[in-house]
Amino acid sequence: MSSLAPLPSAGASSFVFFGTPQTAVPYLEALVEGGFKVELVVTRPDVRRGRGNEVSASPVKVAAQKLDLPVSHEVSDALTVARDKKNLIGIVVAFGELISTEVLSQIPMVNVHFSLLPRWRGAAPVERAILAGDDITGVCIMRVVEGLDEGEVYARQEVAIDHDDDVESLKSKLNVVAVKLLLEKIENGFGNGVIQTGTPSYAKKIKPVDLQIDWGNSAEQIGRQVRVGGAFTFINGRRIKILSARVVGEFSSESKPGQVCAVDKTHCYVSTSRGAVSLIEVQPEGKSEMKIEEWLNGARLTVDSVFGY
Repeated sequence: MSSLAPLPSAGASSFVFFGTPQTAVPYLEALVEGGFKVELVVTRPDVRRGRGNEVSASPVKVAAQKLDLPVSHEVSDALTVARDKKNLIGIVVAFGELISTEVLSQIPMVNVHFSLLPRWRGAAPVERAILAGDDITGVCIMRVVEGLDEGEVYARQEVAIDHDDDVESLKSKLNVVAVKLLLEKIENGFGNGVIQTGTPSYAKKIKPVDLQIDWGNSAEQIGRQVRVGGAFTFINGRRIKILSARVVGEFSSESKPGQVCAVDKTHCYVSTSRGAVSLIEVQPEGKSEMKIEEWLNGARLTVDSVFGY
């Protein structure tokens, strides 16, 4: 870590903000509202979306333009700012791109990370915490170093994961805590960080294999997949997303995993290895999202129907 630029001992007077998704927007807005000087906003390049192939800017870029802040897609542009500004700090929030050693050697940077490090280093700490059934996660304000989320921690706070938290609701809770922590450290100084201890775990990006439902798992585990978002299965050879579901811990049934164990015009219970899952909202292949009663109106399921095929 000796190659890293030192944090200003007297505190920072100006900032470069690195971020891309909507999750990062509240931090940029809070810096500006707090009267802190944001010299430059660096975000990922515009992307093409939709059938019309239209170019779409990142949420952070949109927010920066509304705040009349200069925006760049090149990390190296931050070095130009650093040559003219003393006591400069980089603030990194869900940027989505590794920052080179060359830049870190000239600009000290801190990062907002949604986990209690060293648990869940990496790209998808919120999703992995939910999938793993963690009861507690948290926020760390940490130093950006060459290694993946290995820097010393300047502040941390635990946040409980409720049994019905999905990715969006949990990130919302974490954001509230993290914005406050970050502003406190900026205002009062970062001080000496604490070296991470313990065995690290890694939050790899979520892939389809993580979201395909195995009905041989417990209802609790399947419920976690649904809460992460994008969980899917098959019925009668067609793919269907399970957008919302309720875990039924105790359900008397001799049905095999994946088999519909109870169904009527407004409810559909699917058996698992332990408990059942009550489907609430689904999205059949090639169709829009719909409530379960709407889907059941045309699905013609019986207690002999089996999900997963």
